[in-house]
This record gives sequence, C-alpha cells and structure tokens, in this order.
Amino acid sequence: MKWIYSILLLISACSAQNSSSMTPETPINQGEYRYLSLGDSYTIGERVAENERWSVQLSEMLRQEGVKIGTPEIIARTGWTTAELAEGIKNKNPKGPYNLVSLLIGVNNQYRGQSLERYRTELQDLLQQAIGFAGGNIQRVFMLSTPDWGVTPFARGSDTKKIASEIDAFNEVAQQECEKLGIAFIDITALSRTAQNDASMITYDQLHFSGKMYRQWAEKALPTVRRLLK
Repeated sequence: MKWIYSILLLISACSAQNSSSMTPETPINQGEYRYLSLGDSYTIGERVAENERWSVQLSEMLRQEGVKIGTPEIIARTGWTTAELAEGIKNKNPKGPYNLVSLLIGVNNQYRGQSLERYRTELQDLLQQAIGFAGGNIQRVFMLSTPDWGVTPFARGSDTKKIASEIDAFNEVAQQECEKLGIAFIDITALSRTAQNDASMITYDQLHFSGKMYRQWAEKALPTVRRLLK
C-alpha cells in the first residue's frame, strides 16, 4: 500500500486548494443563501470540472427549484484527513454565518490506517465547527458518508473486502456522531459501489469518481437539503 500512498500524495501535491452570532437565515449577495462545503478530494472534485463537483451540482439543483443559493464556498483538498481539514479551515478562516454547511471526510483517515478513535475525536470537533459556521443551527448542517474507493480500478490488487469493511466502520462512527447531535447523515456509499460495474463513474485517473457519480450524490442529498432549508 505504500506505493498507493505515494501516488495519492503526489496527486495531492499537484491539486489546487468563525462563526458569528448572526442567525443562519441572514443571506448575502442579493438575497443568496450561503453554502460552505468542507471535505477532501471528493468535495474539491479531483479530476473533474468545477461545475461537476457534487456540492456545486447540488446548488444548481436547488436554484432550478427556485432556491436563491450561491456557488458553494469550498474548503477541501485531495489527501486531507480530518486533522488536515481542520488545519485548512483554520488557514482559510471562513466567516459565518452560512445557511448551509456540508461535511464529507474520512477516506484518508481510513487509507492511512488511522484509528477509529482518532477519527471520532477529530470528527466531533469538525461537526461542532460546522454547527458554528451555521450560526448554531444544527438543522442547516449535513454530512455525506465516505465512498468506497476500493471499487475503483486503482484498487486492483488491494484487499478490497478489507477496504470496504474499514470504510463501513468509519461511516458507522460518522453516523453515530451525527445522530448524537441531530445532524442529517446521508449515505452515498452504496451509490459509490455501483462504479465497480460502470466505468463512466470513474475519472481518467482510475481512482476518483466522475461528475456523473457526483450528480447521483447531489440527487441523493437534494430531498434532505430541501427540507433543511425550509
């Protein structure tokens, strides 16, 4: 697995990327809702166009339904773990409140062999930050589950059953922490696993998911997000 890690770090190196006391309903930019999208390669959209990122596609779907929401502010980078996302947030220093905040993080914790206990602790902090960015409104925060990179061609030769089992374990922790706080948790892992039999769901790097797959994630999240914004 060391060689896979080296390639992931190379991809990462080549890739580009406070809350306040105001209420999260306070819009800016001529009435547009503000959306903060936090994560790793699956949020920044490694190897896809900006308009194919899942959170960007989600925003466009909402606009088509008449919701005045701006393009998401994205804090994400390929290769980031929970700790690195926290550092990225600190460096970016986003200014809340946001009307919507999403989180998708965990695959690199799993990939690097980090413990579930560490993931839980660092995720708890990130979820609290997300709530803060939403002006304290838990109903404006949601999290997507971590997809299964073991179904990609890049994972051939690896123990894909072990990868799937570990991904499920990380997602169980994430779902537990979201449920404790009352944060919506959206499972897109099953969707990611359909890529095993559909090459159009994978980008040319044979590792990351395509805009077509991201659209499915956005469609899965749409009903929940529609409800959160009411």
